[in-house]
Amino acid sequence: MLNKISTLTEQLAQLAISHQLKLVTAESCTGGYISKTLTDLAGSSSWFECGFVTYSNASKETLLGVDNSLLTRYGAVSEEVIKAMCKGALERTTAHLAISVSGIAGPDGGTEDKPVGTVWLGWQLDGLEHTAQFIFKGHRADIREQAVVEALKGAISMIQQKD
Repeated sequence: MLNKISTLTEQLAQLAISHQLKLVTAESCTGGYISKTLTDLAGSSSWFECGFVTYSNASKETLLGVDNSLLTRYGAVSEEVIKAMCKGALERTTAHLAISVSGIAGPDGGTEDKPVGTVWLGWQLDGLEHTAQFIFKGHRADIREQAVVEALKGAISMIQQKD
């Protein structure tokens, strides 16, 4: 899986550089894993601006401007919240492409409606937004790793749609 992550990161970097884009991440359940993956690549400062790790609801509100009513009504692990996370990350930076993630990595915290492994990912670029919900299987580390892979794939897809 780590080779796959490295390959996707390199592909994303090439696309970001060729399109002169800066990226920002807004992460919850991955705890900075996406940002770490991006900054593992030498030269990432030319296309990666920053990452927000907003693990708590309070940090989502304070750092990203996510409206408390969204958190109360839909919960942190929802399409509405990850859209707001992307929007807030873009508003607070000069980045062009935002990646957001919120989920339940486990081993606890799942419900009938949102079992462990439920992850919402969002991407926003030039007014275009895309979201996807996943139900990943495995242990906590597996779920987080799968979320990183899908986050990278989605970012690549967003840039390719610009072509």
